[in-house]
Formats: sequence, structure tokens, C-alpha cells
Amino acid sequence: MSGFIRFAALSSSLLASVIASGAEGPASGERFALVVPAAGNHRSGVPTDQELERRGARIGRIEIEVDDIFEPTRQLAAPYRVANGLHISTHDQTVAQQLLFRTGERYNRRTIDETERLLRGQRYLNDATISPTRYNADNTVDVLVRVHDVWTLSPGFSFGRKGGENNTRMKFQDTNFLGLGKQVSLERSRDVDRTAWRLAYTDPNLFGSWWKLSGAYSSFSDGAEQVIALERPFYALDTRWSTNLSALDTTSGIPKYSLGRQVGQLRMRSRQFDLGGGLSTGLQDGWVRRYLGGIRYQSHTFAPRPSEPDTVPSDRVIAYPWIGIEVIEDQYVSTRNLDQIGRTEDLHLGHSARIEAGWPASAFGSTRNGMVLKGALQAGAQLGSDQYLINALSIGGRIEGAGIANGRLELSSRYYLRHSDSRVFFASAATTLVSHLDPEEQLLLGGDNGLRGYPLRYQAGTASALITLEERFYTNWQPLKLFNVGAAAFFDVGRTWGHDDFAAPAAGWLKDVGVGLRLGSARSGLGNVLHVDLALPLDGGKDIDSVQLLIETQRSF
Repeated sequence: MSGFIRFAALSSSLLASVIASGAEGPASGERFALVVPAAGNHRSGVPTDQELERRGARIGRIEIEVDDIFEPTRQLAAPYRVANGLHISTHDQTVAQQLLFRTGERYNRRTIDETERLLRGQRYLNDATISPTRYNADNTVDVLVRVHDVWTLSPGFSFGRKGGENNTRMKFQDTNFLGLGKQVSLERSRDVDRTAWRLAYTDPNLFGSWWKLSGAYSSFSDGAEQVIALERPFYALDTRWSTNLSALDTTSGIPKYSLGRQVGQLRMRSRQFDLGGGLSTGLQDGWVRRYLGGIRYQSHTFAPRPSEPDTVPSDRVIAYPWIGIEVIEDQYVSTRNLDQIGRTEDLHLGHSARIEAGWPASAFGSTRNGMVLKGALQAGAQLGSDQYLINALSIGGRIEGAGIANGRLELSSRYYLRHSDSRVFFASAATTLVSHLDPEEQLLLGGDNGLRGYPLRYQAGTASALITLEERFYTNWQPLKLFNVGAAAFFDVGRTWGHDDFAAPAAGWLKDVGVGLRLGSARSGLGNVLHVDLALPLDGGKDIDSVQLLIETQRSF
């Protein structure tokens, strides 16, 4: 393990000991009361949220209820009862670590809504609701936190196919180890690029605090990777500070593609170190403003492969201090059957922006002087009843001398129009422009990133565009109580422009049509939606199969 990785690991252990001895965390102190839900709780007589806030009501008892994977009923078949019995339920304290409110604090519906979103974001929970259950004479209100467990232990084998290439994975993973919310995994995977072994661990609430510790070791057929990170993120909109320390060391081959075939490869070692953090004034008038900064070190070392001893790129070190600012508008909407099937979804329809600027210099060990710029913007809107539009823009790159290096500009839009509870029209458009990419980078378009009727990494260039039109269908069918079933009919059109040193000339606009089956994970903490697509290319040459079969798991529909 390299020296800076050892330094990062030592720093992480020192910080962890500080956390354990007196960290701010959701489980510390005497201000939290966990009780077993009392029988016969009811909401009659509980004032509205607005009335509770007007009266200045405070949180009373906090009751936590964790539902089984399968809802217990008299008719529940034996296999489902066995699964409930074998499953280690999420501990109440694990749920409590995610709560943004405490006993004795003012009742605030906005904070409760944000806590629901935070809980629903955990892979080991299927859904989460928080509701007041009893209003007491002392102007306190008892609340019930109810979450639904999913099966998180997954030893098994998976197979996928996209862009004409297969990938396999054998994996032992638990995203809720012993019901504590920790994540452990051991996997072996094989795809078009490499065969890999990976061991990883993540503790999202270290010692019951808001600190997160993660680490992983991977062994590749063409290299290895080590990564460790310790951070206290901005876990809520009103969080006032964050900090992070991370280090990564990767050695691997970087393939170059043309028309879906590998035409070259670079051998690269990448080492990265990041120390940073931020301060915030908290949530004020519906907006959050965060001031960010830190130092970054990025080293890329290239070596010739024995079979390809041609020109090797120059080694590159980019080391710099940086500052930034982030603003977020508190505007969310909860819905169902958009990007998921039968699950509550939280869409951010507000505005957000983040911009960073750094200054590499030889004084910090950098081989290049100049400026590093990164930025991202997002703007969402509800156009009418069940219509949503979300636009995004991101930029990145370096200014070196009078030119741009590794410049990238990305624009995208997503549009949803709900026809009914079971049908949604979805459209997306995205374009990317690049300039003077670093030698290990390549702008690619193909079956693995949206142009489903074509081989993976089929086209390359300095600009790309992709448009997708999709009619989505959702059902209430849940085979074996395990999957939520949906379907889609789609049309994709895209192309690249410009010259790539490794790739064939751009082939113009490429189009495909197809249909797909969607299986949403109803009881599992693994991937959310399994895609099985059949896509027919409408353009291209004889090197393209007349039908493309894609099988993959994605986080959305």
C-alpha cells in the first residue's frame, strides 16, 4: 500500500477515535426516547401539522415500528414466513440514527418530511412514513416512525448483457449487516474490460454518529485498486458543517474503442487524495448556502504495455487548493410510478448550483499551472398536474495557458407526463461537448449508455447527442410477492461529431426502437429495476446485429 494511503488510513483511525470519544451524533445524549409502539394507537384528536406548529408543540415519544419483509397474515405461505424468520430485522437504533428530530424539539413537518426522504434513501428500507399519533395535554405530540424492511443478504450469481457484450457477477453482499445498517460485500465480476475481485465495507453511521467510513480493495486482471474514505457529509439541509478525507490508488488498463471494438489500451496508475469540508448558514427562507474548500492531489502515471510499446502519454500531476459554493432550494415532491415501480419516489424540483475553482501550481507538486473549474446546475419544475421537467448542466476542465484541457460540458433534460396511474410518457435529451481530453478519456456513445440498438461504445468523437422517447407501463402484479412488473416501448436516436484519434469517423444519426420488461425489486435491497430489452437498430452497417438483447440492473426505470 502506498505511503499516502497509509497516511490516510492512520488519519481515519485517529479521527474515528475522536468521534468515538465524543462525537455529535443522533444517538448521543438523553434527548431521544425509544418505546415499543403501544397497542391501539390512533390519530383521532391530533391537530393538523399547521396547528401543531402554530401551538409550538414539541416532540413527545418517538415510536419506531419495523415491518417484516412480507406482511404477516393468516394466509401468508410457509416460504414467506421462513424468510421473515430468517431475516434479521433492522434495529430500532439503526433507524433512530437517521432521524433529524429528537424528543423535546419543536414539531416541524418540514423536518419530518426530510427525514422520510432520508430513510427512503437507505437501500435496506423499502418505504418510510412518519406521522403524529397522539397529542398530549402538555403540548407534546407523539410520532410513529414506520419503515418496511427488505431482504439485504444476497449470496448469488447475476448475468447481464448490453451493447452485445456479456457480464457476470458472483457476489456475497449484505447492505444491512446484522440489522445495523452496515454494508459488507465480496464479489467476483467479469465484463468486457476485466475480471475483478472486490472486498468492500461501509459504515454510514460510525459509532452512532453522522460520520461515514468506507473502504475497499479490488484485484483486477489488469491491476488493483485501494480506496479509503472518512467523511461527515451535509446529511441534512440544515447541517452546518462537513468534512472529508479520502485516498485512492488504482492501477489498470484503459481501453480505447472504435465501432464497439477495442483498438488500443493504455496502462495507467492513478493516485488521488482529497481533504476538504464546508460550512453552512443552514436552511434559511427555503434555501441552503454552503461554503466549500480543501486540497486535492491527482497523479496519473502511464506505462507502455508489452504488446503496445508505442507512444506513451506524459505523466501528469494536478495538485491544488480549491474553494467553492453550493446553493440548494428546498422544494421536493413525493410521487410513485415514475422511475420506480410501486415505490415512493422523492423528486427534487427546486434549483441547485455548485461551483468549484482550484489553482494547480508547481509549489504544490503539480506538473501544470493554471485553473481547475467544476460546476453543476439543476432546475426542476412541475408544469401542471402530473407533469415534471428537470434540467441539468455540468462543466469541468482545466485552463492551462491560453487553452482548455480535459474540458467537458453536459446538458440534459428529463420530462415526465403521467397519463394515468399505470402509464407515463418519458422523454430525455442530452448533449455533451468535450475539448482536448486527457489521453485516458474518450467520449463514447453506444448500447451501454443509451443507444440501445447498437454495440457498446460504438461511436466516439468530441460531441454527442442522445434523445429517448419512452412510454412506460406499470402494473399491480407482484409475482411471488418478489417483483413489481412494468414494461416500456422506446425509441432512441443519437450521434457523435468530431474527430477521435482512435475511432472511426462519425456515422451520422443512429436510431433504434424496442420494447422492454421491467422488474422492480419489491423485497430486496439490491438493484431497484431489472431491465430486459429487445432493441432493433434502424441504421448502421452489416457489423451490427439485427436485434440487440440487453439485460441489466439499473437504479431507475
